[in-house]
Amino acid sequence: MSVSVTAERWTLETLTAHVDGAALFVEIAAPPMNLLGPELVRDLVALLQRAEADESLKVLVFKSADPDYFISHVDLTQVAEYRAEAAKLTGEASIALLFRHLSASRLVSIAQIEGRVRSAGSEFVLACDMRFAARESAVFAQFESAFGQIPGGGATQYLTRIMGRARALEVLLSAEDFDAQLAEQYGWINRALPASTLDDFVRALAQRIGSFPASGIVAIKDRVNAITLAPQTTSVATPISSASRCGRTRHNAASRPRSGRDFRPGRQNWSSPECSARWVRRTRRKHEHRDHRSERRQLAARGR
Repeated sequence: MSVSVTAERWTLETLTAHVDGAALFVEIAAPPMNLLGPELVRDLVALLQRAEADESLKVLVFKSADPDYFISHVDLTQVAEYRAEAAKLTGEASIALLFRHLSASRLVSIAQIEGRVRSAGSEFVLACDMRFAARESAVFAQFESAFGQIPGGGATQYLTRIMGRARALEVLLSAEDFDAQLAEQYGWINRALPASTLDDFVRALAQRIGSFPASGIVAIKDRVNAITLAPQTTSVATPISSASRCGRTRHNAASRPRSGRDFRPGRQNWSSPECSARWVRRTRRKHEHRDHRSERRQLAARGR
């Protein structure tokens, strides 16, 4: 995808960006609902590659040209196509790894949110380093559980780390909409601001950060990422339906999750009925075996 650059302005099919000092301000325009499809993913890849190669840039700011939608979700009719575009940056057909690339980038990313940001859209802004939302219009949700699915773009990992286990479960299992005020209270976003002041606040923050030495910005972000980002594995993140298998076999030890901290969005669908039933059976057998052993020891101790 070619990028048209004129007088500090970059123009792509779904993105328009302009440079202001050390900050690149990006506007998303993928009508009708800013769905994350192959065109938008392709343009995000091209923009990230160009911005990361430009040493004069330190900050990325994303906003939407549509006041009703920031990013509504992925385009479910073109899953293979947008994954193929993501692979051009990450080497794997994974939207989750594209988002993680944004988190790990040397560039500081800020999401300026107005309108709805749900599921993959929420995962995109969670991958940004900071999130500021319009109090009057921003709406957040992770609605995958309503369709028997789990988030495939990293929401489980990001939300659990930023808001804690109980609130993450509330968000992920309720599939409810959260307004900006409650999202701020839960830690989903940094601040909820009046729409009239949002643009000025984000611009001033981006330019302030961009005025500082790049070495300090990169060092601080690297250290924060080392503490807060889920470890990356070589697994390919793929969304799993409720009818799918658990994502591992009984005899394949290499496919078992090493720990709950593994960054494997969408790999193991532990919430599926098949996995739940298997876990219950295995746990029941384990406890029954322990009970029998305990009973035998007690009988032996009594000399019976």
